[in-house]
Amino acid sequence: MSKQGKLIGVSVGPGDPGLITRRGWELLSNPEMVWTYPARNEKSDSFALGIVQRSGLEMPEEHTRLVFPMTHDLEKLSKAWLRAAKTVLDILNRGKDVLFLVEGDASTYSTFGHLAKSVKGLDENVEVETIAGVSSFNAAAASVQLPIAEVDDTMAILPAGYGVSTVEKLLDDFDSLVLMKVKPLMDDLIEMLESRGLLESSVFVERVGAPDERVVHDLRTLRGEKVNYLSLLLVKNPGRVKGEIKRGCRKR
Repeated sequence: MSKQGKLIGVSVGPGDPGLITRRGWELLSNPEMVWTYPARNEKSDSFALGIVQRSGLEMPEEHTRLVFPMTHDLEKLSKAWLRAAKTVLDILNRGKDVLFLVEGDASTYSTFGHLAKSVKGLDENVEVETIAGVSSFNAAAASVQLPIAEVDDTMAILPAGYGVSTVEKLLDDFDSLVLMKVKPLMDDLIEMLESRGLLESSVFVERVGAPDERVVHDLRTLRGEKVNYLSLLLVKNPGRVKGEIKRGCRKR
């Protein structure tokens, strides 16, 4: 029997193929690897795959789309994860290493963690490796030349779906906020940031690193607009009063 293959989550960065790491490039250049990549349905494009294709790398002979529907229906999601895990495990059991292409970083708001858990739930002996990558907010901060955290600054990263009230509370405790997946709450976030006098120190970035990347500094112009799912807000909070720093701890 062939030795079981390894499941490897390969971070490919948020959009610019030039941000694929040397380790990721090495693995993606190996024609013996099987590529798997996420998509919303059987006909939709895979954003992660698109990043790698723009790099000029050729797809291996064997590659498989894994469908993860955009839904909160737990029953549908569970079936999708199980189906994907079985597909991956079948390949691994043939002795082939499987690369799962991940946009951004595989350890940050990624589908890879769920996939790895699902596969190991079917076979706990499966070996898993994660290749680190550039996250969308790091790339966005670099793109707009915004040092998101300096010296002793504190920073919070969260999906905007936690709600405007949660975001506003965090502004009392953090010098910078990274708000991911802002699409559903864009108008409410703009209103809150305006009330706090933070519109001028906030930047909207959509599809960072992709050919159609968009940066908006005047958030007021986004009112009423349906922004892309792959969008975020970088918020600097210059007016926050910091506590005294002593012995490496922040004193309130």
